[in-house]
Amino acid sequence: MSKIQDGSLEASTMKAVLWRLIPFVMLLYFIAYLDRVNIGFAALTMNADLGFSATVYGLGAGIFFIGYALFEVPSNIFLHKLGARVWIARIMITWGLLSGAMALVSGPISFYVIRFFLGAAEAGFFPGIILYLTYWFPAKTRGKAVGLFMVSIPLSAMIGAPISSALLGLDWHGLKGWQWMFMLEAIPAVLLGIVTLFTLTDRPEQAKWLRADQREWLAAKMESERGAIASTHGEKSLKTALFDRKVLGFAFIYFCVVLGSYTLGFWLPQMIKTFGDMSNLQIGLATAGVNMFGVVAMIYWTRRSDAREERLGHFAAAVILAAIGFGLCAATLSTPAVAIVGLTLAGMGVFSALPTFWALPTTFLTGVAAAAGIALINSIGNLAGYLGPFVMGYLKDMTGSYAAGLVIVSALLACAALSLLLVARMRAPALSTHRSA
Repeated sequence: MSKIQDGSLEASTMKAVLWRLIPFVMLLYFIAYLDRVNIGFAALTMNADLGFSATVYGLGAGIFFIGYALFEVPSNIFLHKLGARVWIARIMITWGLLSGAMALVSGPISFYVIRFFLGAAEAGFFPGIILYLTYWFPAKTRGKAVGLFMVSIPLSAMIGAPISSALLGLDWHGLKGWQWMFMLEAIPAVLLGIVTLFTLTDRPEQAKWLRADQREWLAAKMESERGAIASTHGEKSLKTALFDRKVLGFAFIYFCVVLGSYTLGFWLPQMIKTFGDMSNLQIGLATAGVNMFGVVAMIYWTRRSDAREERLGHFAAAVILAAIGFGLCAATLSTPAVAIVGLTLAGMGVFSALPTFWALPTTFLTGVAAAAGIALINSIGNLAGYLGPFVMGYLKDMTGSYAAGLVIVSALLACAALSLLLVARMRAPALSTHRSA
């Protein structure tokens, strides 16, 4: 086959794969993330209704990630063994049911218990999709694919914010608005879980929606890349992947970035509420505005990273921008116009860093090692979703301000950029030979 023919086949194949898979997994993650962080909007009225302090709210919001972390690695191994179609469908249906059960919360204990099991139910979804994309997208296009998938994070806040905040006003048939919000926003997860069983295809070889030559080219391309990774980095076992120092280094870096992400996800509406006398809908619209800039930045930055085939510099620049944004907000909380600029910069940095990050560990992990390594990185990283809300809530109760928590987030993001230098040296042949941003 000539280079022109091969290029044409590659382009047509990847276009078909992109349009078949990415819009659907984006929709799944949109619903997943909305169900994960809509607690931030519920808190605008739920905390007062149930008498929750900022500490109680922060602990309950974060305990989700204890269940999530405990079941993350085994869940991803099950996905690798059973296939994404069945396992993702199982995750979605169970998390949808438990998300709706949040309407039954009546006090701190029920709040903690349901949030814990919600995290356990959703465990494996995000790393499972990241792993799934490594089956379908070659390394040079993976950044774009992951970036488009993860646009669902700011999109869920941008679109979901005004919807969630509007639902808070739906006091009907003896139920509060936050209870209706949980129930109504859980329905799409259950329905899409059923649709997943008939929509996802586990591997390129099974894709009847591709032409025969497209299936053969993509299967051969992905097998060639897996072989190259094994040849360069060795075929890692489950055990070696879990204790690999590079995997652990990436886990710490991801922890810092996730801390920034969930600071926005869980606390942004409440921080904006302190900026002035606004209705819940106005708070939702302001939250949507911050996340709109995150969507634009994420799409632009991942496309730029793919075009230049460079990951390290792009990731570091995004993390540094986020650190500056959180620091600026902490210093100017008494000046809302400047503080909201800081939060916007933080959102742009965090949301650009997340997909760029996931192009890094998948350069040296494959097979069951990829399933375990990606899950471990995500599991440790998402512990920030537990510690972050708890620490932020505790410091808010102790100091009466969000400033101290924001300073800690900013400092850890700066640490993430520095830590990347150490991890890059561990992987010098694979990671540090790219051009700088």
